[in-house]
Amino acid sequence: MLLTYKYRIKNRNAKSALRRHAFAVNQVWNYCCAQQRDTELRYRAGAPKRKWASHYDLQRLCKGAGAMFGIHQQTIGGVCRTFAQARDKAKHAPAFRKSYGVRRSLGWIPFEGQSRQIKDGVVTYLGKHYYLWGIKRRPIPATVKGGAFVEDALGRWYVCLTVEVERKPATNDKAIGIDLGLKSLAALSDGRKIEAPGIYRRYEQQLAALQRAGKRRHAKRLHAKIKACRADFLHKVSTELTGQNAIIAVGNVNASALASKSVLDAGWSSFRKMLAYKANDYREVDEKFTTQDCSACGARCGPKGQKGLGIREWECASCGANHDRDVNAARNILALALSAERPAEEYRRVA
Repeated sequence: MLLTYKYRIKNRNAKSALRRHAFAVNQVWNYCCAQQRDTELRYRAGAPKRKWASHYDLQRLCKGAGAMFGIHQQTIGGVCRTFAQARDKAKHAPAFRKSYGVRRSLGWIPFEGQSRQIKDGVVTYLGKHYYLWGIKRRPIPATVKGGAFVEDALGRWYVCLTVEVERKPATNDKAIGIDLGLKSLAALSDGRKIEAPGIYRRYEQQLAALQRAGKRRHAKRLHAKIKACRADFLHKVSTELTGQNAIIAVGNVNASALASKSVLDAGWSSFRKMLAYKANDYREVDEKFTTQDCSACGARCGPKGQKGLGIREWECASCGANHDRDVNAARNILALALSAERPAEEYRRVA
């Protein structure tokens, strides 16, 4: 199982060197982006359609850029690979990375196994040693596949290491279905509900006051605090659920299509990613009609349409069972996951 371990860098003087490397990474990314856009413009102008450049082609075009910019050629390859993956996923050229200005892109420097050394909690890249916080609390495993230096909005730099660890075997055969919501973050098929903490709403007025006063730095710090509090809550909940259950079934609700303050504050996408890499068996199912179908008899007689959104409890007209809307949906999600012909291993993600 592949996981990402994230450590903050201790060195106070590391920022200038890392920003120089991040500037070079941005230039390579923008060059790849320019090549892709040129290909797309030629096709739109009537030129014969040509195959997009693979990351191997991009690496050949960037040959010698590492020596010119003062970064490792393996980093150049990592940039080209990530660019090709982002382009293929979006079906068009990604945005350019900005190195200056208020809305500059946050620093990012990928590296491979040959371009760095890790010993006694110290990462060495291009001859410079980077000391890390939290090594004693969470030591680095022996098998490190790759990683990157990343910067957050406050200018703090971290090392993210992709490591390979063994998945712990399941201690039971329990299964649980989860229906994601807003007032309740998750309704479980066993009848329990996990209330949403509403962390952003808690600090919304304070954040608005800082933004009106033009205190950009303070607002960024508060945003970072909100993000950390949300991640801490989601990690605790996901760890508890995956520790108690061998099979986790979740509906495939599209969070991006329903983007709002409440949806983003709930952190549906982050929660599902945590469940995916922590669970022994993670399954996503189509949640269509799960709120309308009776989990007892299967009759489709539940509340429908926008008018039915306010109905949180209903009685089945066929068998007379009383249902909580969200708990009923969670039970249907679990039933769909268990009735699948094969475990949905394809949905398993790594962080």
